[in-house]
Amino acid sequence: MIDVPRIIQVQDQLTAVIHLVIPRSEIQAVMAPGRGELQATLAAQHVVPSGPWFSHHFRMHPDTFDFEIGLPVPSPVVAAGRVTASHLPAALVARTIFYGPYMALGGAWGEFDQWLRDNGHVMRAELWESYVVGPESGADPASFQTELTRPLVT
Repeated sequence: MIDVPRIIQVQDQLTAVIHLVIPRSEIQAVMAPGRGELQATLAAQHVVPSGPWFSHHFRMHPDTFDFEIGLPVPSPVVAAGRVTASHLPAALVARTIFYGPYMALGGAWGEFDQWLRDNGHVMRAELWESYVVGPESGADPASFQTELTRPLVT
């Protein structure tokens, strides 16, 4: 289930990321280790994330994901290992919250994208998900909250 989407302008957000291009089947295997690597790198640099972790997808290909796992940060990080400085771009976006398990995100994106088409919006290829409430907050996947963001063509 998703909230009624809203259209907003977002500002450029500094991030610390790990960029990955992987087969879709590997997504579950890379997310937790990538998140741990990001958190360890930020801790070593005494940087406190300024929001929830996210995945920023550049292109949606049937066989692969080209994306960044990241955390928003208040200032640029120093590159270390796979972690580099990046940003989420300023843009006019559509945004909603999905309530439920990560395994159901595909259906949530389908519902969100259909709402955008039905309401005359043209989507850019990229998108991002911010994991607002997840496994660290409790074991029940029904309680997870994922913020879905889709930049729009203006």
